[in-house]
Amino acid sequence: MKNKNIFALALVAMTFIQCQKADKEFLITKDNVGKISRTTKVSDLEALYEKDSIVLDTNVSKLTSTPEKIQVFEKGGVHLLTLTPNTDSIPTIENIRIYDPRFVSDKGVSLVSTFKDIKDNYTIDKIVTSMNNVVIFLSDSDMYITIDKEELPESLRYAYAGDIEAVQIPDVAKIKYIMVGWD
Repeated sequence: MKNKNIFALALVAMTFIQCQKADKEFLITKDNVGKISRTTKVSDLEALYEKDSIVLDTNVSKLTSTPEKIQVFEKGGVHLLTLTPNTDSIPTIENIRIYDPRFVSDKGVSLVSTFKDIKDNYTIDKIVTSMNNVVIFLSDSDMYITIDKEELPESLRYAYAGDIEAVQIPDVAKIKYIMVGWD
């Protein structure tokens, strides 16, 4: 009986450790997006995603040349991320667009979140409108979020000029894109 309890405890502990490891693989923090950190070099991506697929621009054949965009896919074909390298002599990642809803910020926001989740967990620094979208910049975060204007009240969807304020965005508005921009 004692051995069964020890075995059960060990099994629970291993499950807990595995869940923590899996969570880190899709966790967005100030300095990381999953496996990628602020200091990750473009040349290190193949090792980081050795079990996944990396797709470069068609005009770039190796990671030693700096591609304009790098797409990361899981082996099953799920699009995880699109990366934009900077143009430094040793290029690192400058921008990340998140495609997979398993990526979740350390405050619980993901692609399946709503504007209410953003308001409840972050301080909004600025809202910028474009022709089709509203981009929400967050205080103390390199993450910025895009909401389609189709999620807004009809009176705001077709307005090109003027600012849209947070109170005008419905709580149920869905996130279109999550991006992370590192300087």
